[in-house]
Amino acid sequence: MTVTLQVELILVKEQNGVQFTSTTLVAPTTTQTHPSGEEERETWGKKIDFLLSVIGFAVDLANVWRFPYLCYKNGGGAFLVPYLFFMVIAGMPLFYMELALGQYNREGAAGVWKICPIFKGVGFTVILISLYVGFYYNVIISWALFYLFSSFTAELPWVHCNNTWNSPNCSDWADDSTISDIYKATPAQEYFERGVLHIQDSSGIDNLGRPRWQLTSCLGVVIILLYFSLWKGVKTSGKVWIDAATQICFSLGVGFGVLIAFSSYNKFSNNCYRDAIITSSINSLTSFFSGFVVFSFLGYMSYKHNVALEKVARDGVGLVFVIYPEAIATLPGSSVWAVIFFIMLLTLGIDSAMGGMESVITGLIDEFKCLHKHRELFTLFIVAATFLISLFCVTNGGIYVFTLLDHFAAGTSILFGVLIEAIGIAWFYGVDRFSDDIEEMIGQRPGRYWRLCWKFVSPCFLLFMVVVSFATFNPPNYGTYMFPPWANGLGWCLAISSMTMVPLYAIYKLCSLPGKFCDRLAYAITPETEHHLIDNGEVRQFTLQHWLVV
Repeated sequence: MTVTLQVELILVKEQNGVQFTSTTLVAPTTTQTHPSGEEERETWGKKIDFLLSVIGFAVDLANVWRFPYLCYKNGGGAFLVPYLFFMVIAGMPLFYMELALGQYNREGAAGVWKICPIFKGVGFTVILISLYVGFYYNVIISWALFYLFSSFTAELPWVHCNNTWNSPNCSDWADDSTISDIYKATPAQEYFERGVLHIQDSSGIDNLGRPRWQLTSCLGVVIILLYFSLWKGVKTSGKVWIDAATQICFSLGVGFGVLIAFSSYNKFSNNCYRDAIITSSINSLTSFFSGFVVFSFLGYMSYKHNVALEKVARDGVGLVFVIYPEAIATLPGSSVWAVIFFIMLLTLGIDSAMGGMESVITGLIDEFKCLHKHRELFTLFIVAATFLISLFCVTNGGIYVFTLLDHFAAGTSILFGVLIEAIGIAWFYGVDRFSDDIEEMIGQRPGRYWRLCWKFVSPCFLLFMVVVSFATFNPPNYGTYMFPPWANGLGWCLAISSMTMVPLYAIYKLCSLPGKFCDRLAYAITPETEHHLIDNGEVRQFTLQHWLVV
C-alpha cells in the first residue's frame, strides 16, 4: 500500500451523452495494488460512470434501426424466440465473461491474454474490428449532425419535391398514384440520397468523386468531439437464427474489446456479475421499446400512404434517415421534433463511437507501454487516421464504401473473435481458474449455469454460427446496385485481415520462444505468472483433469 498525492481524473457524463474529463487535485489517497503485486491502474471516478459508459456503448443506433427491422423481416414476435434464447445461452454469459476478464487482469483487449499468451492474436482481432467499424460508424453520426443543422428551418427540407436535388420521380405516395412503384421516390428519400449524399453524381464504387465539404465538416466536428472525449482516458427461418445471433453481438457489444477496456478501469472488488445482469437487461429492454416505437411509425406511414407495410419498412440508414424524418415532418411543430430526434441520434452514436475508439486506444497503449506517456498524441493519431479513411464515405459515391464496410467489417469476423475468446478462456485458461478469479474479486463463485455456458454451450453456438455465416454468405448491395467482384474481394480482405491475427500471432509466439516444441507450447498456453512452474514440469494444461473440470 502506498500513499501518494495525485491528480484525479473525473469522468463527467453530460446530458448530451458526450463524456468529458476534468482534472482536480485531491488529497493524498491510498493506491490499491493488484494481487499480483502490480500497482493498480486508474479507476472510474464513480461507479455510475462505468455503468453509464457501458450502457451508452451497448445501447446504440443498432437498437433504433437494426433490431426493429430484423423483428419485422423475421416474423415479428417469432424473432423474439431465438433472440431471447441466444441472449440467455450466449449473450449474457459472454458479456459477463468480458467484464470479468478485463476487471481482473487490468488490461485492454490484447494485454489480458497474459493468461494464455498464444491467444493474444484475438486481442488484436477485436482491436482491428473496432477500428474498422469506426471508419464508417462516425459517418452515421456526421449524417445525423447534418440533419440536425438542416432541421433549424421553418419548413423541413424533405417535405416537398420542389428542391434543386429532386428528380422527376419524386412524389408523395399519398398524393400521386400514377407513377409506378418501381420508380416512385418520396421527398425524404430523395433528400437523403440526392440532397445529402449526392448519389446521383456517382455511377458506383469505382466512381466516388471528391469528399463533399458539408459532410466533411460535420465529420470533422464528430472527430474533434471524440478526441477531446478520449485524450485523457476514461477517468476523464434458419436465417432468423443467424440474424438473432449476430444481433446479440452487435447489441451487447461483445467482441469489440470495449467491455474489456472499460472494465479494466474498475476497482478490483467491483461486482461485475451484477453489472453484467443490469446492463445487458437494460440493453434488451431498450431494444424492445425501440421496436414498439418503430412499428408505430411504420404502421402510421403505411396508413398515411395507403401502401403495404413492406413498402415502408427499410433496414439501416434508410429507416433512420428516410422513414423517421418523413414521419416527423407530418407532426405539428415538425422542426422542433426533428431537432430533438437528431440530438437523440447524436447521443446514441457518440457514446458508442467513443467506446469503440477507447477499445483501440486502451488495447494498444496497454500492449505497447511506451505509448502511456504520449496518450494525447497517440489518440490524436488514431482519430486523425480514422478521419482520413472516413473521407471515402462522404464522397458522392460514399454510400457504396459505407455499405461495403458495414457488410464486411464486423460480420463473420466478430463471431469468430468471440468464439476464440470463449475457447481461450474456458478451455485453455480453464473455466475453473477463471471462476477462481471471479470469486477472488467479488467473493462469489459463478454458478454451474455460467460455467457450463462458458465451456460448452456458448463455444458450440458460436462455432455453428461462424460456419453458417460462411456457408450462407450473400454479397452486399445498395438498392439495385450490385458491387463488382473486386469490391467484394476487397471486403473479404478486410474481414480476413482481422481474423488472421489469431493464427499469425500464435505462429509468431511459438517460433519466438526457446526450447523444444513441447516447452514452447507449455509457455505459450500457461499464464505468464505461472511460467516458473514449467521448469518443475507443472503444466496444468498437460493434465486430463484440466480439460474435464467444469
